[in-house]
Amino acid sequence: MKTPVEKRKPSGIVDYVALMLTTWGVGYLPLMPGTFGSMVGVAIYVGVVWFDVFAGLRFFTAGYTPEQISALVWASNSILLVILIIVGIWASGRTIPILGNSDPSEAVVDEVMGLLVTLLFIPAGASWIYILAGFGLFRLFDIWKPYPIDSLQDLPGGVGVCADDLVAGVYAGMCLSIAYAVTILI
Repeated sequence: MKTPVEKRKPSGIVDYVALMLTTWGVGYLPLMPGTFGSMVGVAIYVGVVWFDVFAGLRFFTAGYTPEQISALVWASNSILLVILIIVGIWASGRTIPILGNSDPSEAVVDEVMGLLVTLLFIPAGASWIYILAGFGLFRLFDIWKPYPIDSLQDLPGGVGVCADDLVAGVYAGMCLSIAYAVTILI
């Protein structure tokens, strides 16, 4: 639930960095900033997968088995996501008084995180159909907010901004992984 907060102006570089990390440059776009934030998540996912498959793996994984490479990719991407979540929660909390709302629509880092959580449930490099399905499923759960997603918005600070989208990402990811498994088995 969005509640007004006493608004203040950014004061210093830390506030501007927090705003940048919270809005990803698309949070101020009109109409559907959450959808634009989710698109940023897709772009990050595609960039990371491209790096994993085409650039990084060729230089850093010589002599490893495919299973070891797959484990390395999954582990490194998971670590990067955890770092993004920690930084995103901090940045969201820092920008609440700057944006003047307890869950500002300009804050899209939560959508970026939620989308990346969703896509963590499928193998890296899965076809575009799964990426688009993950995008659609995440947006569905983010807007629908089934239990307990809606109540997570009441948590304080940056956790309240981000927790609902992280759980929506888990719900969407579970549905996506089931769909992926079914299509592989057929």
